[in-house]
Amino acid sequence: MKLRVKIFLVVLPLIIVTLTLSETASYFHAVNGVTRLARQLLGFKLGELEKYAEKQWELLVENDYAGRPGMVDAAETAVGMYARSIILSDTEVIFALDTEGNTVMSSSPLNILPEEKDPLLNKLGAGEQGLLTAVIDGEKRVFQAFFFTPFQWHIVISEKSDVFYRDANQIAVQTLITLCAAAVLAVILLFLVARRLTNPLDKIVKTMNTITESSDLSSRVEVEYRDETGNLAHTFNRMIGELDRAYGQIKRYAFEAVLAGKKEERIRHIFQKYVPNDVIEQFSASPEQMLTGANRELAILFSDIRSFTTISEGMNPGDLVNSLNRYFSGQVDVIMNRNGIVDKYIGDAIMAFWGAPRKRNDDALQPVLAALDMIDILAGFNEQQRQLNKPEFRIGIGINYGEVTVGNIGSERKMDYTVIGDPVNLASRLEGLTKTYQTEILISEGIYAELRKLAPDVRAQRLWFRLLDTVTVKGKTRGVKIFTVKRVLSPAEERAWPLHNQGMELYYRRSFPEAAAKFREVLALLPGDFNGKNLLNRCTAYAENLPPEGWDGVEVMKTK
Repeated sequence: MKLRVKIFLVVLPLIIVTLTLSETASYFHAVNGVTRLARQLLGFKLGELEKYAEKQWELLVENDYAGRPGMVDAAETAVGMYARSIILSDTEVIFALDTEGNTVMSSSPLNILPEEKDPLLNKLGAGEQGLLTAVIDGEKRVFQAFFFTPFQWHIVISEKSDVFYRDANQIAVQTLITLCAAAVLAVILLFLVARRLTNPLDKIVKTMNTITESSDLSSRVEVEYRDETGNLAHTFNRMIGELDRAYGQIKRYAFEAVLAGKKEERIRHIFQKYVPNDVIEQFSASPEQMLTGANRELAILFSDIRSFTTISEGMNPGDLVNSLNRYFSGQVDVIMNRNGIVDKYIGDAIMAFWGAPRKRNDDALQPVLAALDMIDILAGFNEQQRQLNKPEFRIGIGINYGEVTVGNIGSERKMDYTVIGDPVNLASRLEGLTKTYQTEILISEGIYAELRKLAPDVRAQRLWFRLLDTVTVKGKTRGVKIFTVKRVLSPAEERAWPLHNQGMELYYRRSFPEAAAKFREVLALLPGDFNGKNLLNRCTAYAENLPPEGWDGVEVMKTK
């Protein structure tokens, strides 16, 4: 921001605020005076009218005419005539209303509308003093009033609101015009002063820009004044002399830095095909951590093409490689778009993980969403395969969450940034179990537990979960609950999946007949459902021959 602008931003508000406060004070003082006089005039006339009405009534009482209707009417007429005599403008109206709101006297034609009557009577009946406002005959009016008991009249003296405040409004307009004129004059004067103050600095900046654009270090700034700006110009000239001597060395260093940067960029581009970019960034910042590992909780995903051997035997190598490249391209894009790290390809299988080297709050949710996206994108891939008259791919995906060792593992000549540990093996086993349970995705209870911590995010994704079993995979002794997940269910599945989960709760409580009834409801909605049928058979068998004490519902898997 230019210094001239800063001067404006600092000084101009002070001027504007001062002018505004001054004009505002003058405005309110003048308006209060004008309004007070107008209000006092209305009050004076109202007082005179009240005195006149009282004198008329006193005359009736003194002459014992108060009970004679004709004489009372004459007194009322006299009050009306006096009201007309004190009118000062065409817009001023003096009128009287009886207790029912009917107009019994008016200095000029007046039609109080039905919707105006009640609000007006409420204000008159409340006995409020001073200047009041109401809509009368379709116009906003200010008025003062009093109740004259002998006649049972509300006597009102009123004036149009815009006429009553006309002088005050004119003062407001004049004040605004004066304020604007003063502000414009202040801006002009401030501009001239600021320009005078900043001209020497502008010349210094122009000279500096000329030197920068032309690289002509022989240029110098003219020293005009013996003040701070003159000292600045003299110092700049000395700096240019030093830069001129160092210029050759600077150019050499800059050239070498550009070459080094391009070389690093090429190397980084090559290595990004083999090592995740997050890993490269981390190790570039801390090279000393390249050979160290760390224990960390993260999510692991395995994906495998089913019956790939059979598929490969029916395709020539060229078509097979082309199909695999297209398949891997789509699947890997999904994983990386979901912040995942592709660890390795194991033949036709993909291993990926979330939570390293950078940990995120949704590391348990992203692999589940990635798995669902992988299934979705596979549908598009298979559509291309059908158009090319090539076999379609079917995949199974297993996801687990747990503590693993992550880091660079290998030898000095060949290393991989990877994860190892039992949770990795379980994720691989879950992928294999997708065939057994005839589903595309299986997640472990570890992932499910983490997802429950992210309940709002999971609900936002509208995910459905179905508990399928508790299994002990080969090589393990502890049972693990396994779930399948979908993003979209058919109407029948929306009814069947909750019933299935209720059946699982009864199953684990050894309530086998009740559980069997739930699974029969599932099969009625989803005929041929493998998992519902499998669990119904178990419940039927266990209902006839109860499992031994200590049974925990764990199924032992004999194969990988």
